[in-house]
Amino acid sequence: MIRKTPQYEPERMARELDWNLLRTFVVLAESRSVTDAASKLRLKQPTVSTALKRLESTIGRKLIIRSPGQYALTDAGRILYLEALEIHGSVLRLSTLMREMTDDVRGHIQISVASHVSCKLIDRVLAEFHAAHPKVTMNIEVQSSAKAIAAVVAKRASFAICLVGTQSPSIEYRRVYREYFGLFCGPPHPLFGREDLKLEDLAGHGSVSFETDHLEDVLKPVTLLRARASLEQKVTGVSSHLEEVRRMVVAGLGVGPLPTHVAARDVKDGQLWQVPPYEGLPEIDVYLVWNDRANKNRAEDFLLKHLLEAIETTPFEERTYS
Repeated sequence: MIRKTPQYEPERMARELDWNLLRTFVVLAESRSVTDAASKLRLKQPTVSTALKRLESTIGRKLIIRSPGQYALTDAGRILYLEALEIHGSVLRLSTLMREMTDDVRGHIQISVASHVSCKLIDRVLAEFHAAHPKVTMNIEVQSSAKAIAAVVAKRASFAICLVGTQSPSIEYRRVYREYFGLFCGPPHPLFGREDLKLEDLAGHGSVSFETDHLEDVLKPVTLLRARASLEQKVTGVSSHLEEVRRMVVAGLGVGPLPTHVAARDVKDGQLWQVPPYEGLPEIDVYLVWNDRANKNRAEDFLLKHLLEAIETTPFEERTYS
């Protein structure tokens, strides 16, 4: 009697699964439709639809719900997407790891950074690392904190320096520094230059802010700060980049939150003016985030160790920007 192989038997799936289908599925999961995914992959729509059907047949589960007006991952699709991200990231790194096995430390480092990161410790470590290993190249990509962490999970980034909400057990975190957010306005604003301001003077004024400035995200303390100042609830402009939030504040679009130590130079140069409150400002911690399960090249490994050593040997008071 022939025993039938179970549908989810691990060895059968490993043997029959086409890794290219996982790459296609990652794009499908990150797209708005099969047509959108086909455009990104530079393939015809029927080809991508066939690939999805093949993958669903191999997995034995429906992965994407497709109907008029609906395109969403199923529970099985969400699980596969997270696993496929890790697998895809590992495969991408294989050739890099093999190519960089030399006596000199060389290779490429991909860093994802939140836009308002400004820390002397990080700048010092990068300068020392480059002086010691000049053959290493880097790409620093500015992203929202959520996207930066997602890049680390997917092994697309060596590590990230960003804000952290809920910590995931699958990746590692180390607090780098603490900063404080204050409220500022620009020269065209009617509150600019006034030294007699009280908190109630801000009531009803418009504001600008970061995309993550709401109660469910990492800048919740900043959301509460704006509410405390009774600023108009409707936000005039938002951005995920500090430089653009600063631009809108300087242009007079509204009162906006900025890290006080980053805004200090603009205050000195007459481009920004801090408004109340001046005490009890929200404190925001910035973290180094990395994935211990990612196979790091020598350059990534050396820089990560250097950053961790600098963090551990620098008193937290010196990593706090009041």
